[in-house]
Amino acid sequence: MAETEDRNATNRADAKKRDLFSAETVTAKKRKPCDPAQALASARHEFGEHGGVNMSIEASATFTVMEPDTMRRMFAGELGPDRDFFIYSRHFNPTVLNLSRQMAAIEGTEAAYCTASGMAAISSVLLQICSSGGHVVASGCLYGGTHALLTHFLPRACNITTTFVDAADLVAVREAIKEGQTKVLYVESMSNPTLAVANIPELCAIAHDRGVKVVVDNTFAPMVLSPARLGADVVVHSISKYISGGADIIAGVVCGPASLVNSMMDLHQGTLMLLGPTMNAKIAFEISERLPHLALRMKEHCQRALAYATRMKKLGLKVIYPGLEDHPQHELLKSMANPDYGFGGILTVDMGTEEKANRLMHYLQNCSQFGFMAVSLGYYETLMSCSGSSTSSEMTAEEKEFAGISPGLVRMSIGYSGTLEQRWSQFEKAINRMQQEGAGFAKV
Repeated sequence: MAETEDRNATNRADAKKRDLFSAETVTAKKRKPCDPAQALASARHEFGEHGGVNMSIEASATFTVMEPDTMRRMFAGELGPDRDFFIYSRHFNPTVLNLSRQMAAIEGTEAAYCTASGMAAISSVLLQICSSGGHVVASGCLYGGTHALLTHFLPRACNITTTFVDAADLVAVREAIKEGQTKVLYVESMSNPTLAVANIPELCAIAHDRGVKVVVDNTFAPMVLSPARLGADVVVHSISKYISGGADIIAGVVCGPASLVNSMMDLHQGTLMLLGPTMNAKIAFEISERLPHLALRMKEHCQRALAYATRMKKLGLKVIYPGLEDHPQHELLKSMANPDYGFGGILTVDMGTEEKANRLMHYLQNCSQFGFMAVSLGYYETLMSCSGSSTSSEMTAEEKEFAGISPGLVRMSIGYSGTLEQRWSQFEKAINRMQQEGAGFAKV
């Protein structure tokens, strides 16, 4: 059977109503939903090959053609995924592309594409936007891996340098931008681990006035914040965290303009294409099946985090949580957040010293079963780590001090297993055990 450009008439007809990355149906575009869960529900549903309610998994690494000239036209860019022509899964894969459309819907961006890890998403974006000799302005408080990428790897391997600033100091941000050199302003929507909230609209105004792209890591706040709707050019996630929710998958995503995502998939100069941080189609399928209950999970994470933070503060613990009214950016977060999702599912407790932080975590895990000592976040069980000696260990003592990361800072990703009261009683049991043994803790 001869292959023609309309080998799949149904998909071709649908393609006329949308572009390659569009997550929305024609009806959905008219509604323009703002709530992330509503946007996801309005996205077109991909059915299985045989009419299954779930999409099929396209596990092929390579794709066949029926006529020799078709392959030439595909490599020349004349035929592509927008018309259901696929070359190789490192370039585009139908299952990964569908998950990418769903992520674009959630983040409110024109396009998205999923990667093998969050760091793959971050590094690919920065390398695509910044040429050799380029400059980045970044928040001084970032995930340790990102900080190491900007501090050590990019200057050594790519001649891309970074100036770190306090992202809350808008004057410092403006002064750090170098005319003609700065390409990216990079921040986390909620900083890891200090939970400082970025003033995304103001930061975008400053950057865009100087022709600088704003990249926001929204890993800590999916559904809670929509940085692109607040002005950000690019949003990245470690899907491994809240979006996956099971602590069993490593994955990432880049959400942004279709022009950027297309450039990253370019056969000759695209970082996603040429560096190969490819998401497996089977992983994409699994994540896609978890997205419909992401909103419900985030609401429960956030509800419990607020309840625990409020109670911990009453015990006299030094708690940092954006949902508390005494948090410096509480009102800012309220003004930016999507309604009804809360203030995030992570809180920190400053125990003053690393020794006391470790002792608290020991009691919480081994004596009362409140949670687990483990890095990462977004799991249904509570995960705890002393950030200074774990996820921020790549930073020097001076860099941690500048970022506001104290030696005794315990980061808690609050889970939702068990009942709230059951888990709170376990927390109290650990605190009481510490006090009985004379360990004590730093109070407000």
